[in-house]
Amino acid sequence: MKITKNIRILNKNIKNVLKFLLFLIIGIAIFFWVYKDQNISEIKNALKGADYKWIILSLFLGVFSHLARALRWNLLINPLGYKPRTVNTFFSVLIMYITNMALPRSGEIIRCGVVNKYEKVPFTKLLGTVFIERAADMVMLFSLFGIVLISQFDKIIEFLNNNPEIKENILKMTSSFNFLIFSIAVIGIFIFLFYYFKDKIKNTKIYIKIYELVKQFSEGIMTVVKMKNKMAFIGYSLAIWALYFLMTYVCFWSFDFMKDLSPMVGLTVFVMASFGMVAPSPGGIGTWHFMTIQTLLIYGVTDISEAGAFAFAVHGSTTLFIIILGALAFILLPVVNKNNTDLEVEKAEI
Repeated sequence: MKITKNIRILNKNIKNVLKFLLFLIIGIAIFFWVYKDQNISEIKNALKGADYKWIILSLFLGVFSHLARALRWNLLINPLGYKPRTVNTFFSVLIMYITNMALPRSGEIIRCGVVNKYEKVPFTKLLGTVFIERAADMVMLFSLFGIVLISQFDKIIEFLNNNPEIKENILKMTSSFNFLIFSIAVIGIFIFLFYYFKDKIKNTKIYIKIYELVKQFSEGIMTVVKMKNKMAFIGYSLAIWALYFLMTYVCFWSFDFMKDLSPMVGLTVFVMASFGMVAPSPGGIGTWHFMTIQTLLIYGVTDISEAGAFAFAVHGSTTLFIIILGALAFILLPVVNKNNTDLEVEKAEI
């Protein structure tokens, strides 16, 4: 039995490694495709002439955005009857980011595992709160995209015309009506079968297990209704995305060829680059660079090598900083929770 369990764990780890390698290869391939025709000497010159104090400021703004995310998460966890320490949720957020760089979307699971371990909050309930968080983030992103779309419509059209493959993908997404009808039909059949055989199904072990998981997950989702300070949740959400935007925009001041670009241009670059981060590439490698460079070219940065230098400097510094912060969080988590661990050992001995 133990051997079988170990084999399952090994197979799961192998699959995760293969997924990571696949996503990494895709990201690196896109990265090299983006930079293959650029003048490396010009990129180096642009990087040498940059004023890096603004990029450093951007990194510290990032720390505050991570802290705001941790505080917002606490607001969702509190209605579950738990009050996790901010240091633990903050470190779990940092670990989430570094884990996402290894395997996209896996960080959400890992941060729930961290808080479950150190704060004893049920894992499935934490997943429910993360679902709410991600829903709020999607609302923020698409709200900002709506602002950009309305105010910069001609530039968005120009971007899509310059990148027909992206335009084609968007059209495919909006023309999937038949797939939607098919999905609704399949769901309807499952609902009908469930109600027809519900008495037999409800007595099975797998149903009971799934029911408990769904119940806990639902409790996590319902925290947004039970949450007392909803305005604080909205405030933290606005703060997170305002800081994200500033992280991109202040970096404009690092390069002479971008200093005169307006905040609206900064917002457009930020939003388009954010969609690059959504792509299944570790840390947005390649996809973030592509979206950023193509957007800057539309807004008057005529030299593609200069746009490439900006994307390389901003993404590279942010990635390196996330790795450092995530590694520190891994190291410090057991240290800051040492007293709790010692207390549990004493209780066990008693």
